[in-house]
Amino acid sequence: MEIVYWGIIIILIAASFIGLVYPIIPSVLVLLGAFLLYGVFFTFEPFSLLFWSIQGLFVILLFGADYAANLIGIKKYGGSKAGIWGSTIGLLIGPFVIPVIGILAGPFLGAVLGEMAVNRTGFKQSLKVGAGSLVGFISSALTKGLIQIIMVIYFFIVI
Repeated sequence: MEIVYWGIIIILIAASFIGLVYPIIPSVLVLLGAFLLYGVFFTFEPFSLLFWSIQGLFVILLFGADYAANLIGIKKYGGSKAGIWGSTIGLLIGPFVIPVIGILAGPFLGAVLGEMAVNRTGFKQSLKVGAGSLVGFISSALTKGLIQIIMVIYFFIVI
């Protein structure tokens, strides 16, 4: 049974990394689920208050990194709240409308359409904001991936 338990934990850890580029998967919650399942399947003994405090800080950092990267990417390229909302909506529905490519095309198109519809910006400026959205999404995924790697390493050190 131990092999099955470890298989489930490893699948959840892998799914958390897939969630970095496929936003419908709540990556941080799946990762925390893997930690909790380890406790249920084996033991919670290695998980001290310090462990949960550090992991909690990483979770806050993950949410902050996600928000900041998108905001900075769009704002740096001259976007507004409409671009941010459009990018977020595009990020959520893009992968369903255009499988695989929608992960990148969704936020780009969402930011472009959001800027054009709400702010009546020109096409060239809207494309610039869309590019900023892509920069934000990619930098967010890389930053969150690094934080999640640190969380997983810390988990394995503790156990």
